[in-house]
This record gives sequence, C-alpha cells and structure tokens, in this order.
Amino acid sequence: MNSTLFIEKAYIDGKFVHSEKTFPVINPATLLPLGHVPDLTVKDCQTAINAAENAWKQWQKTTIGERTTLVRKIFELINEYKTELAEIMTKECGKPLTESLVEVDYANSYMEWYAEEGKRTYGETIPALKEGTRLLTIKQGVGVVAAITPWNFPLAMITRKIAPALVAGCTVILKPASQTPFSAIALARLTEIAGLPKGVLNIITSTDSNGIGNELASNPAIRKISFTGSTKVGSILMQQAAGTIKRVSMELGGNAPFIVFDDADIDEAVKGAIAGKFRNAGQTCVAVNRFYVQRSIYQEFAQKLSAEVSKLRVGNGMENNIQVGPLINVKGLDKVKQHVADAVEKGAKIAFGGNPIKDLFFEPTILTDVSHDALIAKEETFGPVCALFPFETEEEAIRLANDTPFGLAAYFYSTNIYRCQRVSEQIESGMVGINTGMVSNASAPFGGVKQSGLGREGSSHGLSEYLEVKYLCFGT
Repeated sequence: MNSTLFIEKAYIDGKFVHSEKTFPVINPATLLPLGHVPDLTVKDCQTAINAAENAWKQWQKTTIGERTTLVRKIFELINEYKTELAEIMTKECGKPLTESLVEVDYANSYMEWYAEEGKRTYGETIPALKEGTRLLTIKQGVGVVAAITPWNFPLAMITRKIAPALVAGCTVILKPASQTPFSAIALARLTEIAGLPKGVLNIITSTDSNGIGNELASNPAIRKISFTGSTKVGSILMQQAAGTIKRVSMELGGNAPFIVFDDADIDEAVKGAIAGKFRNAGQTCVAVNRFYVQRSIYQEFAQKLSAEVSKLRVGNGMENNIQVGPLINVKGLDKVKQHVADAVEKGAKIAFGGNPIKDLFFEPTILTDVSHDALIAKEETFGPVCALFPFETEEEAIRLANDTPFGLAAYFYSTNIYRCQRVSEQIESGMVGINTGMVSNASAPFGGVKQSGLGREGSSHGLSEYLEVKYLCFGT
C-alpha cells in the first residue's frame, strides 16, 4: 500500500520496531494480506511499560498548556492526512470509504474536544471548619495507562482513550486489535511528527491477546486500564486488574433495542433504523439489535424498511457508492448465518435478504415475526440483520427493551413529548437516542450500565476517568 502512514512496525519508546515473528493483516473485502506487523511478546510489552513509566516522570511535569498544544497539533495532522487514514481503515476493516472518512472526523473530534477541555481540569477551594487551616483540591493524571481497542472503529476507539489520557498527563501503552493495527500505527507516526516525547505513546501489535492483556491488567506500573470489547473479556481483565487495585474503564457488549411507537414519524424512524443498524455492516457496539414496533404500524414500518434496505449496495468499501461492506472474518459471518437460521427455524419470516453473497459479504436482511426465544433476541448479532418484534403497549415495549443483561444504547421514536420523557427515564441504558439513530458525540458521555460496562468516554466525564483528585490541607 502506497502511503506515508502505512508502516509495518510496532512503536515503542519513540521508535518503530521490527520483530522476527510477524502476522498478516487481511483485507476482509479481498481476503488478501494488506501487510504484516510484528507479533510482539509479553517481554516486548514489559519493555513498552518501562518506557511509558520512565516517560511519565517527565510528562506529568509538563504544563497543561504544553500538553493541549501537542494534542491540538495531532488534531491538525489528522485533518491533513484524513484521506490516507481513511483508506488504511477501509482496507483493514472493510467499511466503505465514505464511512471511514466520517470516522476520521469523529475520531478527531475527541482530539479537538480534549485539547480544549484539558484546560478546564479545575480544582476547588473548600471552606475550612476550624481556624488555621486552608483546604483545596487539585487534579493530576493517574499515571501509566493501558488501552485495549477493538477492530470495528480502529481510529475512533483509540482517540477517545488517548486524547484525555495525554492532556491529563498520562502516558499510554496501546494494544490495538490484531485485525486492524495499521490505523493505530499511522496515528503513532502523526504523534511523532507532532513532537510527542518518546515513550508517551507506545503501540503493541500482537496476536497473543491473552498474554498481553494479562500483563497490562496485572502489571503494577500501570495505574489504569481502559478496554473496549466483549463483556466476557472485560470481566477477565477486571479480575486480573483487581490484584493491583487498578482503575478500570470498560465499554463492553450491547444489545440495543429500537422502539417505534404508533405516534412516531414512520419515515423518520426508517431513516434512523438504517443509520443505527447498517453502519459498518452492523458491526458496532451501539448497532440496533432488536426492533420493537407497535402492532398497529408494524406492517407499514416493515414494508418501508424493506424498501429502503433493498437500495443498499454491498461490496468492497474502496468502490464507489457502496453502503455495506464485508463482515470482519469467518467467525463473524458464521454468527450472522447462525442467527438468521435460528430465527427462521423458530418461526421468523425473511422479508428481505437472508443469504451470504460471497466470501465475507452478507445481504442486508430483515426478519419479521421473530420469536423472543430466538438467539437474535438475546445475543448481539454484529451483522446487517434487522429483527422485528411486534408489541402492544408502552409498558410491554419497556419490559422487552430492558429484558437483557446489557444496557449500552437504546433508541425509540415517538412524537409525544410526555412519552419521550417517561420512556427515556425507564429504559435501562447508558445512552438513549430519542427520534435519532445516532448517539455518539465527543462532548457527550459514552458508556453503558449493567453488563455493558463501567465508566464513560467523551465529555468532561471521560477526562475525569484519567484524573485523581488530590486534597491539600494547609496548616498555620
């Protein structure tokens, strides 16, 4: 691949590094190797941790002005290299180039936001209860941070962790997904150009997810771990981190409901459904998984949704006018096929699609009259499949929406302001989209409840995740 940012190396202590052992990164649209990166070991990870710990001793002493200026420079460089970053992203994860360009902007919004928000890490003065004392608080970075990111948003999931970490005065060891390491490495190159001191950001590429994850979670030099991925892996990392009483942020699995009430604007609900379901071929943590539609409008919504879904073009994301790319790998494809087959076996009807096309591509699919016993009602599909369930009353819709151990994102459509208030308060979810299928925003707190995670990313709350509050007591 001809790009100044396409580098087939890891990044440790300010240097791009090789290793004897490498692994291929496969373009899911072509099934051909995009390139190879070092398959680093736990020992290499320890080297990166030592580099980050040494760098932190100086980085924490820099002023907030220096740190935010550097993050702002990275923001400007990402804008300058936007097209190259998007092309790398599309070729390693398969999403359409138009979506990758949008993701670069979304990812960069975190760099811009925290370059400004970092200047507002205010402490406080506290009225003393007795004479002769002065009380105040300051905020300081937690220290060395480990970040583990997924493949589905290979740039945005990184920036919303490292941007607040850097402005807080933390140093970072990043383990990107083995399917999509090149976006992370490209970002490392931009931080180098911006002048980020060596050791402040380190990129570990490896197929040993278990070994590297355990090292990052259990190493006492690391003060915080931030993970985006499955609930199962998040639970393991939390257990491993408990031994050193680490701070943790976990953005885990979802099972998002999408409720359409009979007073909704159906055309707008269909638009929101398309946006909330088919971005990245349905492979997003906030993708709609369960569509609950009030029975009186069920057929109309299903027909209009089918009509719009039939217009979606599937193919290689580097081609023009493609809206849906491939699944990331065979495992992902098999899960989609299993969910569709199971739903049909339990009585669901295929209103549109339902079949694999070729290789890792699967038709955008709509299933109607899906049983609540179907796998797709309980598990996150992570694919381009809409499962439609009818409901009768508002109370039933809320009960069905909450009938899951997950609570990351939820969506509903209604033009009744009183219903909007009632339902939004009763939905058990960290984020609720009301008459919209998109909720992500750098200035808003992103995160879930129940088994969807702990902590928030984005907004001032996301910065607080990387700060400790220190109380100072002055005597006479």
